[in-house]
Amino acid sequence: MRVMLIVNPFATATTAAGRDALVHTLESRFKVDVEHTTHRGHASELGARAVAEGHDAVLVHGGDGTVNETVNGMLGAPAEFAARPRPQLGVIPGGSANVFARTFGVDADPLVATRQHIGLLETGQYRSIGLAHTADRWFLFNTGMGMDAIVVREMERKRHAGKAATPTRYFWTTVTSFFANATNPAHFTAHVPGRDPIDGVKFGFVSNTSPWTYLGTREIRTNPGTGFDTGLGLFAATSTSVLRNIPLATRLLTQRPPKARHLYRNDDLDWIRFEADTPLDVQMDGDYIGTHTQLSFGQRANAIDVVAPAP
Repeated sequence: MRVMLIVNPFATATTAAGRDALVHTLESRFKVDVEHTTHRGHASELGARAVAEGHDAVLVHGGDGTVNETVNGMLGAPAEFAARPRPQLGVIPGGSANVFARTFGVDADPLVATRQHIGLLETGQYRSIGLAHTADRWFLFNTGMGMDAIVVREMERKRHAGKAATPTRYFWTTVTSFFANATNPAHFTAHVPGRDPIDGVKFGFVSNTSPWTYLGTREIRTNPGTGFDTGLGLFAATSTSVLRNIPLATRLLTQRPPKARHLYRNDDLDWIRFEADTPLDVQMDGDYIGTHTQLSFGQRANAIDVVAPAP
């Protein structure tokens, strides 16, 4: 079996010694081509090359952003997607959140995760999952517009300043961002099948699976009924008032079904569209991707095979 291992050496939770150990472990069982990313978009280039060269599997050791890039390289543009043989995808956690890997029960320890993947590859275990797309890109678990993306933007700014992306820092960044933007008039409209437009949305996100993210070890499930084999999940809130959102945040943190008067939620939609009069911040799979005035969301079933046990 021929495996390409894509490593992001700058990922939060990777070390040189750890990378060497997992490479040696993989090489004891497979033919491994090790590739280190050197620039933004490099993982996408490597993913495309793995498909062209006929690798059996692509393992990514990095964070969710590196996995997202790899998948986009492996699949190409959503509008031009065609079913054809592609390597299976596996993820060895190396980032701060590792949402995609944790969704499949992958261990947080890279060496343990490597041994998990060896066993799954040798026994032929994988899952064919659906992926969502917008802005001519695939995403794995969620894309957000408005406040959600502002928080991601602020976290990236802090990381670039040398501050670690800890759960505590993420929590307080979320709190301070809500206070700072409570009176911000920016909003957008969400369109979904079979109902009137949802006007005045202050922050919203589209999910491809659940959980939406993790806060430490705690799962945050905004759309509990959304999964890789369902339609898209929508979570759209029409207020950034701290007082109105504290009860909603409490429900999310205590893993109760999210509901509030200012919230529209649906766990199984065929399509979604966001429209704004002015450009608003957008994040995709935890990476800030700039500002947009319109996003149209779709999904494709059985888009990629993931090295994982049966659900």
